[in-house]
Amino acid sequence: MSECTHDCSSCSSNCGSRQQPQSLLIPANALSDVKHVVGIVSGKGGVGKSLVTSMLAVLLQRVGFKVGILDADITGPSIPKAFGMHNVEVFGDQNGMIPPRTKTGIDMISVNLLLGSDETKPVIWRGSMIAGTVQQFWKETIWDVDVLLVDCPPGTGDVPLTVFQSLPLDGVVIVSSPQDLVSMIVSKAANMAKMMNVPVLGLVENMSYIKCPDCGKEIKVFGESHIEEVAEKFGYDLLARIPMDSKLAALVDRGMIELMENDYMEKAAFSIIEKLGLSQE
Repeated sequence: MSECTHDCSSCSSNCGSRQQPQSLLIPANALSDVKHVVGIVSGKGGVGKSLVTSMLAVLLQRVGFKVGILDADITGPSIPKAFGMHNVEVFGDQNGMIPPRTKTGIDMISVNLLLGSDETKPVIWRGSMIAGTVQQFWKETIWDVDVLLVDCPPGTGDVPLTVFQSLPLDGVVIVSSPQDLVSMIVSKAANMAKMMNVPVLGLVENMSYIKCPDCGKEIKVFGESHIEEVAEKFGYDLLARIPMDSKLAALVDRGMIELMENDYMEKAAFSIIEKLGLSQE
């Protein structure tokens, strides 16, 4: 068949040279049952993606959904510490790995759970090996969850790209901070999501303010926030503004995030439930 001489993308003809884009999605484990996958992303590090992931998991579990966390931050995993998952053995057989479960029933897989007792042992791997590990966490773990939250490393490199291309994401939550470069941070993550054709479920701003323990005044440590302007610019929902809270930080440090009593992320959790069309059976 001869090659066509025009732009195939602008016509409706069944041209012989037309090629369908190849899907790079990796099938889940044959025994898995995952209803929805949500990525937690950011254009830079240190903004609190793992905190947001942990809080969302706790809130979704509290209202009755089965939740899992895939810790895709291979070189800087912090999810297990927030949940007090230390010296936990990961069981499995030829069918796949069984994700360990937290005290309240959240399934979890992280490279830190596979390092034995030495949680400070560095993961000194090249990008291809790190990306391959994320794919293994998806296809070799037996997930049985309503929502699988994927805690992504920062930026737009190998691992975030692997998550976007290999996992069937229903959407992403972009995490940012109040500094002036917030627009750039969100833009990087937003443009990547657009290029990968993945919906953005909304924005979360972390470290928004400190509340004075005496008078209750909100102190803007990093200056005035621009997150509402950025949300309007991109047409995204502002899901939450999380303050710098010493009690919350202490719970994370002690591995007791499941005991949190604040309502910082409640709006975000219910917004995601609505956007995903989640329903309790």
